[in-house]
Amino acid sequence: MAPDVTTPQVRAAIDALRTRAIASGRMFEPVVVTVTADHRVARVKIPIAGSGTDGESVRALHTLRSTVIPATIGATPGLRADVTGTTAGSADFNARLNSRTPLVIGFVMVLAFGLLLAAFRSAVVAAVAVGLNLLSVGAAYGLLVAVFQHHWADGLLGYTSTGAVTNWLPLMLFVVLFGLSMDYQVFVLSRVREARTAGLSMRDAVTVGVRRSAGVVTSAAVIMVAVFSIFATLSQVSMKQLGVGLGAAILIDATVIRVILMPAVLTLLGERVWRGTTPESGVWPESGAADASGPDLPTQPIGAAGHRTRPDQIGQLARTTQPEPVQEATPDHIGTSAGTGPLDPPRRPRPGYPTPRWAMPPP
Repeated sequence: MAPDVTTPQVRAAIDALRTRAIASGRMFEPVVVTVTADHRVARVKIPIAGSGTDGESVRALHTLRSTVIPATIGATPGLRADVTGTTAGSADFNARLNSRTPLVIGFVMVLAFGLLLAAFRSAVVAAVAVGLNLLSVGAAYGLLVAVFQHHWADGLLGYTSTGAVTNWLPLMLFVVLFGLSMDYQVFVLSRVREARTAGLSMRDAVTVGVRRSAGVVTSAAVIMVAVFSIFATLSQVSMKQLGVGLGAAILIDATVIRVILMPAVLTLLGERVWRGTTPESGVWPESGAADASGPDLPTQPIGAAGHRTRPDQIGQLARTTQPEPVQEATPDHIGTSAGTGPLDPPRRPRPGYPTPRWAMPPP
């Protein structure tokens, strides 16, 4: 590109480009030069070695850009050359993708951690959620390598593997899967937080949270797996990789990660998950203290048989129902903190909250 590419100086530079390119051994004849009608741009088509996207073609492109052009076109004042074509476009796209992928992954992880930290006010919960999401992404990457690079399912999926994974797929898979995993994570953790706030122990809260969110997570996972499985039936290999990667990753995330690993991690961490904070008020009550958000009333377990008054007992209610005598505090009780003294009833969840049958025996 120059103000006038038909001048003798520019023609000499193009001839030098042709000679030096062929002498490199990686570019060949015929070299075709085409000039636009306004004489401002000259297009030089140079065949290169290789298939266009393999290593030989990439090395020829590197020779052209780093050696041939700087010594010919680049040495001519007012003349500029840009390299295009299939090889150049693929190499430039890969270089940009490789340089931007770590930034995108870091941004998504930091943003997810910040949102979970703001929602649940626990750095441990946010860190566990991000770590489990990375596990599901890593499992999806491993499955893609096994199926499409090691030819594990060529006959099953009806295709011939190229021995490689599409270069844009890892980043695409990471972003989509991380977003879907965050949905499942919030569903489960919200139910766990509700149960823990209601007064259940951490083990019982995890059990209740998984049970109450199982229907939503399972339904969403089944729909997404069914949708992405359609891509695995297409003839284009990149679409097959997208369908297999996303479908398998969501299935693993909704089963192994959400049903097994996350409850296990939360149970092992126990009260350290919410140490020093509460999802609602910012402070958990001290151990053994009464719950300020509601009365400490016993709750009837799920499935426990209720007690009904028989008709012949109705007339006896007035005689049998008497107020309980108030026990006076003795000197031994003076100074005992609330919720820990002998006069205080054991702490139980707020009435009406569903709890596991085995976690709350009848009084």
